[in-house]
Amino acid sequence: MRTRPLRLAAIAAAVGLVLTACSSSADDGRADVTLWMYPVIKDPAASKKYWADTEAAFEKTHPDVDLHIQLQTFDKRDAQISAALAARSGPDIVLITPDQAATYSKVGGLLPVDRAIAGGRASFLPETLKAATFDGALYGVPIFQNINTTAYNTKVFEDAGLGIPRTWDDVLKAAPVLAKRGVAVMDYAGSPEQTLNMTFYPLLWQAGGTVFSKDGKDVAFDSDAGVAALQFLVDLKKQGGLPPDAVTEGPAIEGAPIADGKVALRPVTSLPELQQMRAALGKENATFGLPLQGAVRATYGNPGLLSLTSINKNENRDAAYEVLDYLSSPEQQRALNAAAGSFPTRKDVRAPGSGPDFKALNDALRYANPGEPSAAARQVMATLAPYVQAALKGDLSAKDALKKAAEEARGELSRT
Repeated sequence: MRTRPLRLAAIAAAVGLVLTACSSSADDGRADVTLWMYPVIKDPAASKKYWADTEAAFEKTHPDVDLHIQLQTFDKRDAQISAALAARSGPDIVLITPDQAATYSKVGGLLPVDRAIAGGRASFLPETLKAATFDGALYGVPIFQNINTTAYNTKVFEDAGLGIPRTWDDVLKAAPVLAKRGVAVMDYAGSPEQTLNMTFYPLLWQAGGTVFSKDGKDVAFDSDAGVAALQFLVDLKKQGGLPPDAVTEGPAIEGAPIADGKVALRPVTSLPELQQMRAALGKENATFGLPLQGAVRATYGNPGLLSLTSINKNENRDAAYEVLDYLSSPEQQRALNAAAGSFPTRKDVRAPGSGPDFKALNDALRYANPGEPSAAARQVMATLAPYVQAALKGDLSAKDALKKAAEEARGELSRT
């Protein structure tokens, strides 16, 4: 595309990051491979130790490769990666999501990685590979998958004499009862900086809607299903069913109303987040359930992809493939799943635990949506998020908010 260098260069200039060239050979003749890893292990100290140990273990068995695993933050991840691609200086391998893979592969920022798993492709769960496949090529090796589902503060419902809500109707009925007790029935992180995959999109899918049309050439979130999803949130807000700061709230649990017993359920929750709830509320007071049901049940669950960037040089290609093969192996998936509370992407690796929590998450897997990959996915998300916020503030009706967002998003699609 003629506009790609200009677009990426502009992002790089705006971000102003200092990036170090990484796709080169080490002075001792070893191949250099740099990997940007993000906080899949929530505890920073545990994450630092895990990846340092992983790097050392890889180099012990692959003495011809100098691996650098550099820990990054989620803050401005898209801008950071785009800047690296524009500057042609940054990581050989980067951890991204399927919608990011769709975007970066479209602009030539990623290289296919089919060869990296050529010997063990059949061992991967087909859906995890499908989420990273575009135009017949694989643009990311899935090393784990996340699954989220509904988490409840059961004590809140017991104290109010209410049953656990499993559907939207149940949630709406419980909202005014709990509001009188100073409790919001449902958590929601309305900050535009929060990914919609964890906030509005699961509700859209539960309403039976989609972000994009089937052919990916148009947006579809302004459908009747989309309006129903946003109206559900607006109705809850009016009834006191969302936290007072839901319009601007981020995803944190610690220090948030849900940790103080002021929120009854969290509709999109990971295992580490449930554990944070238990630390604040008591182990016996927090539990998982199936994803909420609107027209259907749905939740967000996606594979984490290790993608090979176009920065990687030919002389380091085989070394990069060795890293991808190693980190997606059964042994490494077992270790990462145990450390991160994530789930495997391979058929020959079991979930890292047993008991009610893992049963609930396994049950939720069949309702998981990995997001809707599109080259414009992130731009559309950035366009839509402020309009969802505007509807929650009462500045626009649900229908008008989505209509205006769709008009802008169609402009993004045409430019993409």
